[in-house]
Amino acid sequence: MRPSDDVTPHARIPADVDTPDKIVYGLTARQLAILAVAGVIGYGTVRAVGTLLPQPVLIAILTPLAGTAIVLALGRRDGLSMDAWLLAAVRHTRSPKRLAPAAAGRPAAAPPWAPATETPSPAVPVLRLPATAISDTGVIDTGPHAVALVACTTVNIALRTGDEQAALIGSYGRWLNSLSGPVQIVISAQRVDLSSHAQRIAEGAQMIASPALAGAARDYAAFLDDLAVRRDPLWRTVTVAVTAVGDKARDTEVLRRAEHAASALSALGAQTAVLDGRRAAALLTCATDPYTPADVTWARALHDEAITGAGD
Repeated sequence: MRPSDDVTPHARIPADVDTPDKIVYGLTARQLAILAVAGVIGYGTVRAVGTLLPQPVLIAILTPLAGTAIVLALGRRDGLSMDAWLLAAVRHTRSPKRLAPAAAGRPAAAPPWAPATETPSPAVPVLRLPATAISDTGVIDTGPHAVALVACTTVNIALRTGDEQAALIGSYGRWLNSLSGPVQIVISAQRVDLSSHAQRIAEGAQMIASPALAGAARDYAAFLDDLAVRRDPLWRTVTVAVTAVGDKARDTEVLRRAEHAASALSALGAQTAVLDGRRAAALLTCATDPYTPADVTWARALHDEAITGAGD
């Protein structure tokens, strides 16, 4: 028997929190609306031409209508209802496939980085991103919401005792229950650039006076280079996006919520930091470009900030 204080706590988390409410016979309001529209169309067809057409012909007309309504109401694909999936497919088909960011106006021609095509390239529409501005304090303007980002590390509870695990889960649950607005937790895996780190260690080894320490540093740099060649090392990043709405003091409120989230998660043992404007821009840059190095420790300049350098 294991001691009672080492029993791993289990918490049941429902996976259907976003499931719509069932109205009648296990059907949602959306499904009932689709079937009701199909029923009205079928009833109108029978009333209009039911006495003019033979019964087999009438059945042949109503069967595809009923089948389409059932598929739209009950079918699902890729986690979406069939009607939402078809609507997304139509929007994707009709939307332009080439988009370019532009601060003002619509670009008249394809940008230089666009791939060449045999046919004349049409005008490229403007890419509209959800974020329209990032302030120096890190508040991201998405229109109806103001968003602030909190970067934090993970916490390993596998080696904790049962009481410690229960305390961590309880603290995390109290933070979730204290939320008064939408919050998104994003966990992503990104590649680690070990080659540049190995190069810095090898260059630093030349400055070490002790031959033994210099040799150990060179061996460590060679180990990192070999690890980068043979393996594909990854690291996990955790970002918490808190939101706030309203017309007055929205930026102050979202920063207050970000500080509250950072303090609540740091109490669990995680290292947290509320990202300012430069680091939020760096994080969004890495998130939208998979080929960008994942190092966000150095800040990017904001889109409306002039970049200056030392003169010759």
